[in-house]
Amino acid sequence: MKDSYPIYKMTIDEVDEGVNYIALVEFPAIERPFKAFAKKQRFSETNEKRVLTGPLIMADTPIFRSDETYGEYYVVFDAPTIRKIVQRYFKQNNQHNVNAEHSQQLDGVYMFESYLIDRERGVNPPNGYEDAKDGSWFGSFKVENDKVWEERDQFTGFSVEGVFGMMPARRTLEAEMAALAKDLTAFLQHLNPRYISNQRPKL
Repeated sequence: MKDSYPIYKMTIDEVDEGVNYIALVEFPAIERPFKAFAKKQRFSETNEKRVLTGPLIMADTPIFRSDETYGEYYVVFDAPTIRKIVQRYFKQNNQHNVNAEHSQQLDGVYMFESYLIDRERGVNPPNGYEDAKDGSWFGSFKVENDKVWEERDQFTGFSVEGVFGMMPARRTLEAEMAALAKDLTAFLQHLNPRYISNQRPKL
């Protein structure tokens, strides 16, 4: 990662922000592929799985972007933001919103499994993604559309599509320091009621 490129933290503070679609793409921005599970023979019975499983958002992982507004930069989703994204995604019933390359709507493809990596709770990354950080979002999609399944080799991974807010990553640290200063001020006022609230404690 080049130090000259700014880093932005993604947010979803507004009601209309969040993930609206999941796209099947050839070149996923997170640069991690999904896995396709096909036919499996067992005791002479055929189980047609037709399942695509893989990462949707990798927590705390910089994603390179380039556009006319911001130029070249990176964006990062942290674990709390991803959790809010996933909760809003399901609340809005977006599980059937799947397209190809962020353009063509795909019928007969839907999410049926979703989980956030949380090792403390025993929710571990699947095989092949052991480096995924806690808070990363994984999902599985059922492909009932024959044409999409036959052409699945055209795609290698998932890409989320939606509306997000952005803030410079350094402001996250500044906000944390401001919150710490506020807590410290409240603590000092508790110890000494005569402590002036706008006085800056010496650290």
